[in-house]
Amino acid sequence: MASTGSSSTASTQTRGPATEHDIDPIWMSSRTARQIYALGEVEKDISRLLSLAASSMALLSLPQTDGPEDDLPQGGERSEKFVDVANEYFARLDAIHIAIRSSLAHIRQSRIAPSAINAPPPNFIPPPLGVGLPAADGEGNARGERGLQEERVERDAWKGILDALTRIKEARDGERGDMQTGR
Repeated sequence: MASTGSSSTASTQTRGPATEHDIDPIWMSSRTARQIYALGEVEKDISRLLSLAASSMALLSLPQTDGPEDDLPQGGERSEKFVDVANEYFARLDAIHIAIRSSLAHIRQSRIAPSAINAPPPNFIPPPLGVGLPAADGEGNARGERGLQEERVERDAWKGILDALTRIKEARDGERGDMQTGR
């Protein structure tokens, strides 16, 4: 369980310590859930790592190239700031490395089948509104590329159209009945 501690160590440098009260209880329900939560924290740490890399690159640039909105220090203060950013970068990189290795060790220990964690095929684009229906019907005829939520929205729209047309027909039939009795 060292990964949760090392991952949260890097995370706490900017966000503060996360207590079990701050974390949704579902993430504390099992060791696997805790590992998944730790990987989510690693993902946040990676985005922070990229931000630190951008900051360090900006600090390494010549002061003459700084824009007025950059708000970067000048002179010796710039070098000190670079050292601080570089130290944080490498500390966070180390924490990410340890967390990923720990998660991989957990997966190996849990004996999760590799087929369960394979990446999707190249150029796979998930449907925008959720899981889709099977790609072909029983005879192998291809079906739409829409997601399940999209199919439900379309079904509900057609039901609404049918209800509206039924009410219009009933109203017209009622009007015709009134006209025939009124003659």
